[in-house]
Amino acid sequence: MSQGEAAGRGAAQPQDQGWAWMVLLAAVLLQGLTLGFPCCIGVFFTDLQHEFQASNSQTSWFPSIMVAVLHGGGPLCSILVKRFGCRFVVMLGGLLSGLGMVSSSFCKSISQLYLTAGLITGLGSCFSFQAGVTVLGYYFVRWRTLANAVASTGVSLGFTLWPLLSQYLLDRMGWRNTFLIFGGILLNCCVCGAIMRPLQLASGSLLESAKPEEEPGSGAEEMLQKYLAFDIFCQNKGYQIYTIGVAWMMVGFALPHVYLVPYAIHNGVEEHKAALLISIIGLINIFIRPFTGLLSGHRVFTGRRIYLFSLAALFYGLSNFICVISAEFSVLILYCVILSIAMSGVGALTFQVLMDVVEMDRFSSALGLFTILESITLLIGPPLTGFLVDITSDFHYVFYNSSFFLISAALFMGLSFCALEKKNKLREASKACLDNPSRYQYSETSTEPKAESQSPPVVQYITSI
Repeated sequence: MSQGEAAGRGAAQPQDQGWAWMVLLAAVLLQGLTLGFPCCIGVFFTDLQHEFQASNSQTSWFPSIMVAVLHGGGPLCSILVKRFGCRFVVMLGGLLSGLGMVSSSFCKSISQLYLTAGLITGLGSCFSFQAGVTVLGYYFVRWRTLANAVASTGVSLGFTLWPLLSQYLLDRMGWRNTFLIFGGILLNCCVCGAIMRPLQLASGSLLESAKPEEEPGSGAEEMLQKYLAFDIFCQNKGYQIYTIGVAWMMVGFALPHVYLVPYAIHNGVEEHKAALLISIIGLINIFIRPFTGLLSGHRVFTGRRIYLFSLAALFYGLSNFICVISAEFSVLILYCVILSIAMSGVGALTFQVLMDVVEMDRFSSALGLFTILESITLLIGPPLTGFLVDITSDFHYVFYNSSFFLISAALFMGLSFCALEKKNKLREASKACLDNPSRYQYSETSTEPKAESQSPPVVQYITSI
């Protein structure tokens, strides 16, 4: 039964109150179980290398595939949600995630991990996370912004707890038994999904799935426009610049998360302390990310969030040079603090900026293309850098590469939007008498719900960084 079909049956249920807060709690847990999970893979990096006699590049494909599928599976998740509803898709994701990690505990080669932990667990995490966030759009209207901000703290909790739990279990049970236990833990996504029962209102208009109007053209063309929005990419310069900039940035964004623990161990830091570094990043994120989100919502930053985002990315890139200077544990702690502040800014602003540059009625489809391109660059970044480390035996290239992509992306986006804004101002000045300005231009778009009753998007491909 689809979400829309369930809406017209049963007694009405209130939004923004009652069971909605239980759904929000489930969403927090889901984000910790799914988006927070890949951060702990670095703890197993050295053990997996020794077990399978694999290079840095070969080993890094495993977390890269997981993260890429987690971010890039949005269009498939959208199709499933429209057909079966959010609750079913969340529980399906939990089953896939658990199955993937249980299967991983029996793998005999690193390539088998690519399929089990990388593809199957990554896809399951994608289903559970993205369908879980979509439910919040149904249960919350007035407090939707607050609900999404609270739900995003689950990512930070995952960043804090997963590495500590991973190191504890690894020391006592080995990586195979740890992966087996992880499979059981990820099955709790099914419990979270069970809590997310379909919302039933007296009037089903809010939850009815909007059926696409039939238009001439092939089904493939309609699907491309609905889920991947190539038309927006070609016509909207702001969206074009932002998508290219973020995709380029993502080549280097995940490198510290994958290689920080191996880098610390390589330089003599104890394994427990090395795992603690990732937890420090997550702990600081718990407090900084919501504050950054609230700060960026102030009217002072209206129309200027892209510059805050670029500044955060620039700060992220510059912070990597701290690791190049020294690998002492105290210095690495300082690095994690600064990195976490910058990462919080990037994570809190990524999709808010996208809402600023794209009209809200096309946001879901624009986000589909955005996450697909983002997932491709997330996939190739760590293995390429691992190959460079293999041939040079120098971990410093991890941080050099990360800094290059982040700094260049930040400068590209900041300068390009500055030039685009000046161009638009000149155009508006020269066409001040026209009543219909260009449809596609970079401008602040209101994210407040419209006065009239409208259906929320069937699925929102919202991811957290």
